[in-house]
Amino acid sequence: MGHREDMLDVIKRAYAARGDGDVKGLVAAFHPEGSFNLIGDNSALHLTGSVKGQQPLLAAFGQFIEHFAFEKREILTEVVEGNNAAIRSRLVIRYCPSGKVFSTEVLDLFRFQDGKIIELIEFADTAQVKAIIS
Repeated sequence: MGHREDMLDVIKRAYAARGDGDVKGLVAAFHPEGSFNLIGDNSALHLTGSVKGQQPLLAAFGQFIEHFAFEKREILTEVVEGNNAAIRSRLVIRYCPSGKVFSTEVLDLFRFQDGKIIELIEFADTAQVKAIIS
């Protein structure tokens, strides 16, 4: 398997863990110094911002999984160049507290180091999420 396929395999295993609500499996895809940054309006969604390291990742992803169940993910675009990957997905998400289901697109920008995700920057429609959770 080539470098590109290895990176996409790590991403798809991370996505599968996220879909299964497996926070430990999700964080296992990350480098020990890995970071996650959800770009968006912090007043719209308090979970926006950046976390770095295994324990903060476990806490942050645990909160996401508790509140937002990913019912379905359709990968629309995959671009891999060097140690970077960009994945555009369409998600069907259930907001657990209310049971509301909605569809949205996200853009994930990954950077890899030592075969693991060292950085994930996610762009999501936080205004749409705010409308759902309000």
